[in-house]
Amino acid sequence: MTVPQRHVFEYATLQVVPRVERGERMNAGLLLYCKALDYLGARVHLDVDRLLALDPSADTAAVLRGLEAATHTCAGEGPAAGEDLLRRFRWLTAPRSTVVQPGPVHTGLTSDPGAEADRLMAVLVLRVQ
Repeated sequence: MTVPQRHVFEYATLQVVPRVERGERMNAGLLLYCKALDYLGARVHLDVDRLLALDPSADTAAVLRGLEAATHTCAGEGPAAGEDLLRRFRWLTAPRSTVVQPGPVHTGLTSDPGAEADRLMAVLVLRVQ
């Protein structure tokens, strides 16, 4: 039986911080980068009810645009389109003080970065146990 080769990957959650002064945040997406397998992907899901529980005046359309911008950047679209995957990942995970912010970068091992992104999305964003 052959065990698939596993490669190092990095990931970060995309967090929504509707009111920075309150410090409340919720996970609404995930970025995953794997150099060895030439992979950069994003998964996003906005739980609108949860967001509005944190801030009833939150601009959900603007938050969705921010999350979608991350998926477009991963796909090689937008202002960072000409950059390589690592530079796009670093750009997306750089600290910022906007409503959509990256969480800390973590690492792991995988043989299938797309499946790993789906798994992490289920656990960290969708809260499927």
